Amino acid sequence: MKGKWGYRRGTVDVDVLLTADGLKQLKAEALGRGYVEKFPGSRGLRDRDTGVNIDVVLAGEYPGDGKPKPVVFPDPRTAAVRGRRVALLPLPKLIELKLASGMSAPHRLKDLADVLELIRHLSLSRELAASLDGSVRGKYEELWQAAQAEERE
Repeated sequence: MKGKWGYRRGTVDVDVLLTADGLKQLKAEALGRGYVEKFPGSRGLRDRDTGVNIDVVLAGEYPGDGKPKPVVFPDPRTAAVRGRRVALLPLPKLIELKLASGMSAPHRLKDLADVLELIRHLSLSRELAASLDGSVRGKYEELWQAAQAEERE
């Protein structure tokens, strides 16, 4: 799947950042209209026709292991960049969340690989690190350095 930022990675779900009220609204509007809960009581949904899962992340939660840390999922009402059809997190915020996730949860190492590939694909600058939370800045710089190595086939 090719995301907004141009990096291709196979994925089988859609991640949505919502507030608690936004989740209630989504469920009220979607359940019974082509969407079902992933499992009873789940906050995630599944498209009944395509089988695509919609994973919901709530503002105020912590990425990765879910434990408190300086990086937190932001309120989408204030953090999102709105386009004509969708609202997305700004790239630096996405990178910050992926770094915090991959650094705190061993099962989320793909998030670090995503950052490495975004650095490569978009030719991101080392200076982007200055706009990231200090808790993830060193990992960005490490991945930026790794991205400068020539890829061998």
